[in-house]
Amino acid sequence: MPARQAGPRVFADREDGGRRLAAELRRRAWADPVVLGLARGGVPVAAVVARRLGAELDVAVARKIGAPGHREYGVGAVTPDGPAIYDEAGLHALRLTAARMARAETRERAEACRRLERYRAGRAPAGLTGRDVLLVDDGLATGVTATAALRDIRAARPRTLVFAAPVAAPGAVARLLAEADDVVCVAEPPDFRAVGQWYADFRQLGDDDVLELLGS
Repeated sequence: MPARQAGPRVFADREDGGRRLAAELRRRAWADPVVLGLARGGVPVAAVVARRLGAELDVAVARKIGAPGHREYGVGAVTPDGPAIYDEAGLHALRLTAARMARAETRERAEACRRLERYRAGRAPAGLTGRDVLLVDDGLATGVTATAALRDIRAARPRTLVFAAPVAAPGAVARLLAEADDVVCVAEPPDFRAVGQWYADFRQLGDDDVLELLGS
């Protein structure tokens, strides 16, 4: 079951979130774990978790497909290789269809491919088959991007697949349990509105930040 600790409502930054998330995850035994940071914001959290678990660190990329005129409102998500997924309720509420989102889907897949190629920098990806895989992000709002990433990872046949984040919307946690073997978070505030509200420092990250963390 997900961790549901109240705790302080604001994390200092993503590293602070990673430390507190790692404390939850260290309560468990892991078999040859690999930690995948969901780029970009999940990578600083994942880097801390990987260090504290003694686990291999790698990156996962999924891109939100935003509604027309409101790109921050995700109605779907796509990875570099997997099929796009859509929030059918969200599409219906906005009177949209997956077909109407084809151009946005193509654009976001291209950006996902660009990012993954940049972050890999010629390195082979971590092997996931038969290992405990932790997909880590800085927070969980709707869950559509995490779902796309989890389905992509599941195809590699990990031993277990866990999603972890410092903060999450309670409803999203329940939905994501249909995709992950477990969901672990430090806090599930009932008044959740956006991930950024739970961080004192929630600066935007660039590709260079991700590369530095992956190389550390």
